[in-house]
Amino acid sequence: MTDTSNGLNSYLAHWAARVEARLEELVTLGDLGVQQAMRYSVLAGGKRLRPVLAIAGHEAAGGNAEDVLDAAASLELIHTYSLIHDDLPAMDDATLRRGKLTCHKKYGEATAILAGDALLPLAFEIIGTSMERFPAERVVRAMVDIARASGDRGMVAGQDLDLNAEGRVVSAEELERIHRLKTGALLESSLRLGAILGGANERLLTALTRYGSAIGLAFQVVDDLLDVESDAQTLGKNPTDQERAKSTYPAILGLERSRALVRELLAEAKELTGEFGATGCVLAELAEFVVARKH
Repeated sequence: MTDTSNGLNSYLAHWAARVEARLEELVTLGDLGVQQAMRYSVLAGGKRLRPVLAIAGHEAAGGNAEDVLDAAASLELIHTYSLIHDDLPAMDDATLRRGKLTCHKKYGEATAILAGDALLPLAFEIIGTSMERFPAERVVRAMVDIARASGDRGMVAGQDLDLNAEGRVVSAEELERIHRLKTGALLESSLRLGAILGGANERLLTALTRYGSAIGLAFQVVDDLLDVESDAQTLGKNPTDQERAKSTYPAILGLERSRALVRELLAEAKELTGEFGATGCVLAELAEFVVARKH
């Protein structure tokens, strides 16, 4: 198990750097424009939160973090594919992502679509190679879980609902459903991926899912707040919620109630960390990181 005595900063920095180095190797550069676009987007930076959550989930189940590194890194490919497509003119029509030109602005719309298309199957190819380290039934279960969280019962469903909500006021319940699917589903599944590969029991999986649900919603409420209170230079992307007439937590609940909701979700997540053994302190601090971030 990873030494967590130096706290979250060293844990997050260590594993984010390990994931970054592995992504450099996994997303190879060939002579195709689509391969250049894939590497450009994947290696453009980012918190690498989903892979780190997978690693923490694996350690909570008693696993060795190095064994799950490739599978964890694959989550960043799924996340990046979703960002590339989300930035397209037909979706959010964004020009900046992680402080750089969005993929379609750099390489054109057609290549950006193909880059996203290619990253998704590559992620599952990488997870599939985990059968060299873990029992096949665990790998298959993890792949099914990630597929469900990424598709029309998870992230894609949330994106669809989000697009259909533009230009109209939705209820707080509808908004919560959108964000639990669009943002929360993959965060929850990231934790479960690591835990499933580590052979976690159902009690641990349930606790990790509840923890992931809380930080997933908190992540999105913070995003909504930053869109109101920050700027493109700080965020590394264009604040577009108001421009596209999206329903957001500040718009529906107001700023103060939105901030209070973040605190409630943080408390809920931290209360669950007692279920995670020695990894609980890392997951408690990861929850703090999610709500304290500025971009």
